[in-house]
Amino acid sequence: MAFRIVFALVLAALWGTFSPFVVNAEAKPPKRLLVVTLTKGFRHDSIPMAETTLQSLADDSQGKFTVDYARTDDEVQSKMTVTALKAYNAVVFANTTGELPIPDRDAFLAWIRAGHGFVGIHSASDTLHGYEPYLRMLGGEFQKHGPQVSVTAIVEDEKHPATKHFETPDFDVYEEIYEFQNFDWQRVHGLLRMDAHPQTKAPGQYPLSWCRKEGKGRVFYTALGHRQEVWQSPWFRDHVRGGILWVLGYEKGSDKPQKRAGA
Repeated sequence: MAFRIVFALVLAALWGTFSPFVVNAEAKPPKRLLVVTLTKGFRHDSIPMAETTLQSLADDSQGKFTVDYARTDDEVQSKMTVTALKAYNAVVFANTTGELPIPDRDAFLAWIRAGHGFVGIHSASDTLHGYEPYLRMLGGEFQKHGPQVSVTAIVEDEKHPATKHFETPDFDVYEEIYEFQNFDWQRVHGLLRMDAHPQTKAPGQYPLSWCRKEGKGRVFYTALGHRQEVWQSPWFRDHVRGGILWVLGYEKGSDKPQKRAGA
């Protein structure tokens, strides 16, 4: 009996000594996001807040992801080469504009199709207008916007990670609201929409946020994020966090286009 007790104590001591190494060996490294905030057109005042918010989301992700930044021409050109992209799991265009100096645009899209992620926020749809394959990957292209206005956003998918945190089926937001061209509901899975035009109030289905598959890759886009106050809102933080976690494959959610009346 005494031998058994001693043996059990020895095993317990050994487990206490080595168990941290076992846990650490099983822990997966965080996934890496490259956040691009370079602009070649209009530059949003909310970009510093966007960077702060994305850093905060990474810090609060319990080791799921980290963020790196590309803020200048040189950083975009060096961090978005075919070789450099191998170090990342997803790219975020946070309020980018214009024709970014991506070294190889076709290779970048091929990287997404191979199973990586893309997150586009607000004016990501006002980026690379001269490169149609990017706009098709994103799902829509900025056309114009009117004065900032209060609109009612309707939740299209209450189960998706990017929208499941909303406690009501709709909510009001004061924002700069984009109108899109080259957009087709049949190519995206809707997440947020309006049922009235932001300026004329004409009835219809107007997109605010969506997701889609691009090959094996995942794409999430939200047209919100112009105003600093929006970036600071808990609901928008949860919206972007959910989109990132879905793009990275941590959480499940549909990417299938919904059936729509008249479609």
